[in-house]
Amino acid sequence: MITAGMDLGSKFIKIVIMNDGDVIARAKMLSGFEQEVTASEALSEALSKAGLQSGDIERLTATGVGRSIAPFAHDRLTEVGAAARGAIARLPETRTVIDVGAEEGRAILITPDGHVKDFAINEKCAAGSGTFTEAMARALELDIVEFGRLSLQSDKAVPMNAQCAVFAESEVVSLLHARTPKQDISRAVHDAIASRIVSMARRVSVEREVMIIGGMAYNVGFIASMKRALEMELIVPDDPDYVPAEGAAWAAHDKLVGMEKTELKER
Repeated sequence: MITAGMDLGSKFIKIVIMNDGDVIARAKMLSGFEQEVTASEALSEALSKAGLQSGDIERLTATGVGRSIAPFAHDRLTEVGAAARGAIARLPETRTVIDVGAEEGRAILITPDGHVKDFAINEKCAAGSGTFTEAMARALELDIVEFGRLSLQSDKAVPMNAQCAVFAESEVVSLLHARTPKQDISRAVHDAIASRIVSMARRVSVEREVMIIGGMAYNVGFIASMKRALEMELIVPDDPDYVPAEGAAWAAHDKLVGMEKTELKER
């Protein structure tokens, strides 16, 4: 049973192809200005890696902000639903999923069978997203990986009061002029993001086990700040930004299984 999941995010498009629930190929490309074209190219790359043709995919489910324009999609699934399904497939004990990507963050409370019990989304301000982190890294003239690692060298909590990315950048410049060490500024930025994400997550409740997914899960500074804010260990899976695409592929798999069961009943 060949299924695929397509996550059309604001910055990247991710494709996952599965064979009976096992991932056999992945592909990721920058979304660009023509998401539909990029999605087709990413799917072609994933098919090539899997040694398959487009006709071999029995069902494809799309998710993400661009899911409405996903080519070849049979079904569409919300980002929240895809994240929940992908997380429970990775680790059945997961009860809270925190998904932080380029433009927004979301917290999802899920049931033991992977259904969404409640969720909250922080999409009004970039200050709780990966884009904010990138802007602050540029202000310090660091690449994003170095910026995250630098945060781990700090043992000092420096408060950041700005709630807007534009004002926060000015605050970073002011801290630099005050000769605040870069590692302390980096920690301050990550602590500020974590504080906003945790505040959002607590609106829906935080229940163990907690899994962090999305592009920000690669940022070691952010993960450290999240652990401090939540005062607990967190699960960071391999390839955390592919979890929603995997959830979409699992949704396609579930749909096929359901159709087969219905067909057997009708015989």
